[in-house]
Amino acid sequence: MTTVVKVTKVYDEIIEFIAAGTTPQSVIDFKISAEAKERLDDLVYAHHTGELTPDEKKELDCFLTLEHIMRLAKARAYTYIKIE
Repeated sequence: MTTVVKVTKVYDEIIEFIAAGTTPQSVIDFKISAEAKERLDDLVYAHHTGELTPDEKKELDCFLTLEHIMRLAKARAYTYIKIE
């Protein structure tokens, strides 16, 4: 019997959030889960200690890109809230 373990990337929650559809308020309120935060902390620690694997580096880079996009989206969402 083979056991399949799904590895959740730190950025999967952001992708799921976007895919589910959003409102300006939900964008403003969005935060990653404690589990994703812990994974991110592990990736950052591995980066600082030089123990980051190439796959982990890709994961961290992708998260940082999406996190930047989310910051921009949050800033834009505030303008929509003020307009309404």
